[in-house]
Amino acid sequence: MEITQQALEKELNAERQNPFITREFDPYFNGKWIGKAISYGCYRKGQAPGIKGPSEAQILEDLEIILNHWNMIRVYGSDKDSERILKVIRKNNLPVKVMLGVWLEDEKENPKRKSDNVKETLKAIRLANEYSEIISAINVGNETQVFWSAHKMDIDDLIRYIRTIRNNTSVPVTTADDYNFWNKPVSKSVAAEVDFIVVHIYPLWNGQTLDNSIKWMSNIFFNEIKRYHSDKTIVLGEIGWATKYDSTKTGDGQQGSLIKGEVSYAAQENFLLELSSWIDKNQVTTFLFEAFDEPWKGGGENSSPNEIEKHWGVFYENRTPKVSFQNFLKAYETEKR
Repeated sequence: MEITQQALEKELNAERQNPFITREFDPYFNGKWIGKAISYGCYRKGQAPGIKGPSEAQILEDLEIILNHWNMIRVYGSDKDSERILKVIRKNNLPVKVMLGVWLEDEKENPKRKSDNVKETLKAIRLANEYSEIISAINVGNETQVFWSAHKMDIDDLIRYIRTIRNNTSVPVTTADDYNFWNKPVSKSVAAEVDFIVVHIYPLWNGQTLDNSIKWMSNIFFNEIKRYHSDKTIVLGEIGWATKYDSTKTGDGQQGSLIKGEVSYAAQENFLLELSSWIDKNQVTTFLFEAFDEPWKGGGENSSPNEIEKHWGVFYENRTPKVSFQNFLKAYETEKR
């Protein structure tokens, strides 16, 4: 581990495995397909990353709620809160797999960030080896390459971290990004370094109406991403439909200008129904975004209560289910009969 840290700090290039032997991403638990998965942000009111995290009891409550519907979760970092989640899973012998995240940010423009990236990477390696029976994959970097990213990092730096983590662990390794990265030639160099691809596709953010949302997403998934990276397993790492947004935030890249679809509980319910049918038909591993509303996002208390980043959950922050999710469950069960 000390050698790995020194190499990362000195920006030494890790060697790519030769020949590259793909580690298959295996979304199964005791023989059951668990490809219908969920993104899990663990922070409640008054909590936020790096400030205050949830207790073990709160995490256990969350996971017991989640396990009523999903057996695989995605977390976005390798910090103490993610470690606490893994501890709770093991301690209580919970039937859940975890796609572990490694949060990375640009270190060329912000050299001070490098030490944080190195620490996060070393922690991820330790957690992946310590909790190998729980961790299904490691996701190195989240939306670090797409043109609109607020933490876009140098592609060679990303590859260096991917290689380092892959060389020091035994689980499948990937990176997650928006479809607007994975559908471009530059993505080929990153795809060559990962065991599978994680793509984010948000119809709502891309001006799609509800009735066209799944058709639009499916076209991008199969005719752009899957066709472009035909040799890779593709996982849908984020997709969802918010229940509120701030229509007053207008301008380039703002929610009030980008969003054209209906934002409501009824819209989320219908979207969930169509998405579930699509997953059932295509058997594509999909992480719904997300389990619980996260009030710390989008500026926290200093932003509008209608800020869209706070309202992607199918459960409220207080852990009660939204009417959209309740209605979806009833309709989905009826549809399956």
